[in-house]
Amino acid sequence: MASSGAVKNPKKANLVDHYSIKHLLDESVTEVVKSRGYAEDVRLSNVRLLIGSIIIAIALLAQFYPKKFPENRDFLITCIGLYVVFNGLLQCISYTKEKNAFLFTYPPSGSFNSTGLILSSKLPRFSDMYTLTIASADPKSISANKPVVLTKSVTKWFTKDGLLAEGLFWKDVEKLMNDYNGDRKNK
Repeated sequence: MASSGAVKNPKKANLVDHYSIKHLLDESVTEVVKSRGYAEDVRLSNVRLLIGSIIIAIALLAQFYPKKFPENRDFLITCIGLYVVFNGLLQCISYTKEKNAFLFTYPPSGSFNSTGLILSSKLPRFSDMYTLTIASADPKSISANKPVVLTKSVTKWFTKDGLLAEGLFWKDVEKLMNDYNGDRKNK
């Protein structure tokens, strides 16, 4: 089924743009993980959207407050302070919770001995080495596994025309998923 989709609509990346390559690989990893029964956890994204909406509301309120400048000085100072606080909170969430993560998941449905996953990746500039990490969403849980890492050259998965060899990439990601889930069986 996945291979027939790859034949009909091959995925292509601009090989000169490492952001394009990383984005395409991250999307493909997301497809693999979702096909294994993991549902995406969007709670953190929703919190970030809520904080961003609050920041926009504060900026709009400060801009369109009915009084002119000398009269609304204290109100503007308050708005600027709130704007800085909420932006700092947004940056703190990105720095401490998200890091390089591109996917958070819930545990697979019907699973009682597993946690959700955090998938993160790196593709440094001027490098062809893609690093994919699968870790537990709750590392302190008794059912959490040790993180597993795959580091491989992107040249193994792309043709010279920029087409992704999905079958090869899916095999590597599925092997990494099996390695992660295999730790549970060894405990």
